[in-house]
Amino acid sequence: MTELSDREAELVSAHEQEHPARRLGGVLRLGVWIVGGLLSAYSLVVVFRPVEALEHRMTFLAVALPLVFLCYRSGLASLVHRLRARARGGEPDPLTEETPPQETPPREARRAERPSVADWLLAAAALAVLVYPLLDMDAFRERGSGAALTDLDILAGLVLTVLLLEAVRRTVGWSFAIICILFLIYAYYGAYLPIDWTIGHRGFDLGQIVSQLYTGTEGFFGVPMQVAASYIILFTVYGAVLEFSGASRFFIDLSFAAFRRSRAAPGRTVTMAGFLLGTVSGSGVATTVSLGSVAWPVLRRAGYPKEPAGGILAAGGIGAILSPPTLGAAAFIIAEYLRVSYLEVLLYATIPTILYYLGIFLAIEIDSRRFGTHAVQVDAPKAGRLLLRFGYHFSSLIVIIVLMALDRSAFQAVVIATAIAFALSFLDPRHRMGPKRIGQALAKGTLEVLPVTAVCAAAGIIVGVITQTGLGLNLSAIIVDVAAGSLILTTLMSAVAVLLLGLAVPVTASFIIAAVIIGPALTTLGVTPAEAYMFVFYYAVLSEVSPPTALSAVAAAAITGGNTYRTMMLTWRYTLPAFLVPFAFVLTPNGQALLGQGPIGTVLLMTAVSAVAVAALALATGGLPGLPERLLAAVAAVLLLFLEPVPIVAGLAVLAVAGAMHLIRSRRRDPA
Repeated sequence: MTELSDREAELVSAHEQEHPARRLGGVLRLGVWIVGGLLSAYSLVVVFRPVEALEHRMTFLAVALPLVFLCYRSGLASLVHRLRARARGGEPDPLTEETPPQETPPREARRAERPSVADWLLAAAALAVLVYPLLDMDAFRERGSGAALTDLDILAGLVLTVLLLEAVRRTVGWSFAIICILFLIYAYYGAYLPIDWTIGHRGFDLGQIVSQLYTGTEGFFGVPMQVAASYIILFTVYGAVLEFSGASRFFIDLSFAAFRRSRAAPGRTVTMAGFLLGTVSGSGVATTVSLGSVAWPVLRRAGYPKEPAGGILAAGGIGAILSPPTLGAAAFIIAEYLRVSYLEVLLYATIPTILYYLGIFLAIEIDSRRFGTHAVQVDAPKAGRLLLRFGYHFSSLIVIIVLMALDRSAFQAVVIATAIAFALSFLDPRHRMGPKRIGQALAKGTLEVLPVTAVCAAAGIIVGVITQTGLGLNLSAIIVDVAAGSLILTTLMSAVAVLLLGLAVPVTASFIIAAVIIGPALTTLGVTPAEAYMFVFYYAVLSEVSPPTALSAVAAAAITGGNTYRTMMLTWRYTLPAFLVPFAFVLTPNGQALLGQGPIGTVLLMTAVSAVAVAALALATGGLPGLPERLLAAVAAVLLLFLEPVPIVAGLAVLAVAGAMHLIRSRRRDPA
């Protein structure tokens, strides 16, 4: 399973927030892959031969941005085709409001996959405005710091702004582009707001805005761009090398081999496979689809209905972004914002990840009894034999953790792990990474990072404007005022805001926006930066399983053929602990223990209490038949997550009452 099939690629494209790339062919495809491979190779070399920050980020974007225009469609050709199809097919059906399907002529289909003259011009313009400063970086930096930009500087900055807006429109859609435009309008016209408005400011002209965004590390080339040009590209290359070396197939086979006997085994297998595949794919939708193509037939044979099976697939897929050691892109941004090592961010995520998967496993165990599922015989080697033969695929993952624990940077650790994964590929004749596979892995690493690069560069507009105008602190003050200074209300408002934002923009973008606006609101009320950023991170990720969009759940429903809405709700039930646990480490004094902070005894005790709370949630959402018992179990879970002595004792007592009621009711129903 080294590459997605055409059908799987279509599903990912249809349900991922990032738009599908062109399927290039011929000389152009080769050229793009060569350039992409060279950019990945450059990123690997820079780890050991560092380049000045602004110069490195500009160089990276100078290659990546032109590739976006060549690899991603403008959408104009498909719009023209739809209009022509509508003209040929007449009016839409009045019942379905759908135009009768029309075959795309082969010539038009091939033309849509080739960059147009406009695409080439945009790529050339992107290259020009990014190479222009590199020709004399010292002079460019001096003009920017002195606010003495030339007309050519301002023109180049404006062109780059427009190009980035077009790039994010192509890769992730209109929503994020419109948000960026609104921030630009605010920066330019803010002086016209009423003087008594908290968000009003003195206003900035084009030169000042361009200087902020284009000439330093506060705008396009800020922390998000640094993350894309360093962490993310290195980890996508690493994931590609793992994939081409056969790790994906091994992880799935091992998961099927590990749980082959019990009736809950198929569901557990899917969850474990999702966790392991997360080391290869950082996308929840891609992991869901990759997993579903293999696991859905097994779940169906085991007796799982379509919707619960889809919920399990989606919950397992979203774990790809939540689970160490390769969390989503937002986790790398946390490390940069907090100025801590990536290993520390991994430690923050460890206990919440354990609780997340505990909740899924308990829900699977409950559902296996409710649906009467049974064990399925799967044609897979024994786990011991697989580990002896292919267990070396875990080596590079372990190396990353060990090297970071030895104070090596995350950059160096992942590069060394990539080299180890490459070397170990020669132990499997089917997946030896010769020159062709090396080139493919390097190119794939670059091509997968293009949408994230466009988002991170464009996010510099938002971060730059917020920094220049002071909007972040003003909005934070408004949030705190609306919540009347209540931490509970502020946290609830923040969670809702991040979830709503995540409906419109990708995880990385929603995290960046929320981090600079909501993060300060939480820290103002005494929450530590680590707790605030991790809270925002989890809710940004969970937008992928939150109705009404729930992209991973929609993709899973497309695979199983189940009802989309029911699949969404069941996915939400499986992932419920991940929605509640972040409140614990923001609202309670002992909550920092869930991020691995504090004395080891406290960390272990709070983890155990939280595990009981997760079990109570599982009982409340499906493990108990009676409504009174479920309500009591839900109350117990909430009390336990306060992580304070009195609420813990009260929660255990309420849970005991729920258990006693269940036993009494069971005996009455079945006296024997």
